[in-house]
Amino acid sequence: MEQKAPPLIEFRSVCKTYYMGDTIVRAADNIDLSIYEGEFVAIVGKSGSGKSTCMNIIGCLDVPTSGDYLLDGQNVGQMSKDTLAQFRNEKLGFIFQQYNLLPKLSVLDNVAVPLMYAGKGRKERREIATRALERVGLSDKLKNLPSQLSGGQQQRVSIARALSNNPSVILADEPTGALDSRTGREVLGILRSLHEAGNTVVLITHDNSIAATAERVIRLEDGKVVYDGPADDHASGVRKDEVAGQ
Repeated sequence: MEQKAPPLIEFRSVCKTYYMGDTIVRAADNIDLSIYEGEFVAIVGKSGSGKSTCMNIIGCLDVPTSGDYLLDGQNVGQMSKDTLAQFRNEKLGFIFQQYNLLPKLSVLDNVAVPLMYAGKGRKERREIATRALERVGLSDKLKNLPSQLSGGQQQRVSIARALSNNPSVILADEPTGALDSRTGREVLGILRSLHEAGNTVVLITHDNSIAATAERVIRLEDGKVVYDGPADDHASGVRKDEVAGQ
């Protein structure tokens, strides 16, 4: 019997607690989950469900209060700040709702920013950034400034930037939130094509219809995992709940 590879992302009894006055808020409440290389997973939940907390932990932007988070077999909570910053730049590519592009840099230079932090030379940075922009259909926009692009094109630039360092995980946080529905579908189509090309994609969303784009859905409520399984089964369950509530 073939052994399954270890998880790329693993939560072991992860808890994250905050204090609001005398009240303890459990944003993540003893979560266990595993995401494997090559998967396309949506983490979905309403505001306050814990999905943003999980995103911050997966993205190495925060650490658990207790429990362990392992990324590519490495325990993130045991790293120094400098090691963690380098590890984050190597392993993760971020796509944000608001694009987070630098307004005074060209499209090409925006995509090359993570490569600069990775110590790549100028010529290599430009070559890699050009290829990443070709993958998202923007090879004719290299010299443009972000302000000269549509919202959908700016999000494509942010996807190219996420790809530039060849990360282990592409982490997309509400990537269609600032886009109209047609452009949002185009961006989700790009994420699907990246997954089909072998990339590991983790999509964070509050929208069940967007979560259905993924292959697998992890649903959170009150800091707990209440569903973890195929996206089709999740969508069927959501439709039944909606009909029952009418």
